[in-house]
Amino acid sequence: MIEGIKAVAFDIDGTLYPSWKLFIRMPVYFFRHIGFYLKFNKVRDKLHRTAPLGDFFEYQARLFGAISKIPASEAKKLIKQISYDGLTPFFRRIKPFPYAYESIKAMKDSGFKIGILSDFPPEQKEDIWGIRDLCDVCIGSEESGALKPSKYPFGILAQKLNLKPEEILYVGNSKKYDVLGAKNAGMKSAYILTGFRKLFNLKLKEADFSFKSYRQLKNIVLN
Repeated sequence: MIEGIKAVAFDIDGTLYPSWKLFIRMPVYFFRHIGFYLKFNKVRDKLHRTAPLGDFFEYQARLFGAISKIPASEAKKLIKQISYDGLTPFFRRIKPFPYAYESIKAMKDSGFKIGILSDFPPEQKEDIWGIRDLCDVCIGSEESGALKPSKYPFGILAQKLNLKPEEILYVGNSKKYDVLGAKNAGMKSAYILTGFRKLFNLKLKEADFSFKSYRQLKNIVLN
């Protein structure tokens, strides 16, 4: 058991499920909306570097509207329709990593608080394969007004869990947004190995530890 840890929190995309399972289902949808996504990715890139905002969704819509030369009200509807609600059906056909639910439930049953912090609204994934019911806190970083790797959403997560940052282990698949974001906020971090990193067991030195499977993560946390 990791000393001092009272909660384990998770990113969603690429962390609770393999990203490729989404990508292989999206080519037709993506190319149908390629103009939207080229602009939206520019907006999100800027927002990853923006200080906390009073109304994240409004500012995001204004940025997208300025690029697209449309009113912010129209931009907000478009973002919701294509990027938020539009992707929900794809997640219904995606399964999480093997033993993700069982391992997280074992942590919950052992007394750990469970959290989710994602850069997209968790409700986009509906019940998150049953994992949402295990959560003490389940939030999107957008709700906090800032995207990862800002320390602010991590701070909101700690506040809602009623714990100190150093009492939280944050699990993710991105060095920049998850591992370094969590560490800069004072949390411990765990990095899920995928692809070549998993094949060759290339651990991420910036993370407190790396793991290949959710069974391995469970053993690290509980033993």
